[in-house]
Amino acid sequence: MTDIKYNKNEVFKKLIFIVLGNFLCTIAFNAFFIPSKLLSGGVGGLALMNQYLTGIPSGITVFIINIPIFLIGARMVDREFAIYGFISMFIFSTLLTLTNGIDRYIILDDILLGAVIGGVLNGTGMGLMFRNRTSQGGLDIIAAILKKKYNINIGTGLMIINTVIISLSSLLFGIRPAMYTLISMYIGYQVLDKVQIGFNVKKNVVIVSNKSEELADRIIGELNRSVTFLEGSGGYKKENKHVIYCIVTSKEIVKLKDIIDRVDPSAFLIINDVVEVKGSTFKSVGI
Repeated sequence: MTDIKYNKNEVFKKLIFIVLGNFLCTIAFNAFFIPSKLLSGGVGGLALMNQYLTGIPSGITVFIINIPIFLIGARMVDREFAIYGFISMFIFSTLLTLTNGIDRYIILDDILLGAVIGGVLNGTGMGLMFRNRTSQGGLDIIAAILKKKYNINIGTGLMIINTVIISLSSLLFGIRPAMYTLISMYIGYQVLDKVQIGFNVKKNVVIVSNKSEELADRIIGELNRSVTFLEGSGGYKKENKHVIYCIVTSKEIVKLKDIIDRVDPSAFLIINDVVEVKGSTFKSVGI
């Protein structure tokens, strides 16, 4: 458990993204999901189901359900994340109430378009909060626990949990809204992962070259990226070589290829996407 950091600039930044992220999520709910009678996952989805069945405003239900979840999150994730999550949940509940009826100003008589736009807005809002180590509360905290314990991506974890919720809700409201909701959720969680991780995906690079030392010096000098030498042995010629292993951003790949072409055009190059990098010259992003 970590203590909350009272750096004023950091706190202000988190609060800004909490408000912005939750505003996007509430617009998705009140302008697109509810008018189209769509469902949703997580605590918000449970609150929507309750609103459809009883008429109780979703903001009130969100607040009540979140209380025990935050008590668990404070113990299993960290205190800072839980406290900011509680603040976020309160803002989300408030904004849900304040923006109720906003659909009167957004006329959209198309359930599929509502699912797509709502999914993009909801995913963007959640992604902004996760990227800044905050959440909307509720099952976001459960997803954060899954990431911490089992290294499951936030979007993937939420999709698994919410698919179960939507499957159950389809028994109450029918298969049609449930299917459109799953489309919206899939889009939303794809957007969430992109926003949280960033579009500038890291690349895992392996280079086999007879000029590995010179290549390493150029990569360090021109890209400001560290490299690691691995010992390799050719299966055909039985020659021992230094294999260069390094991590760069997708934007740096073009420059890396240019360096290789200048130093050793015959070098063997492997490039793979990397989901998460922490350490060295890379900073951890979000949760």
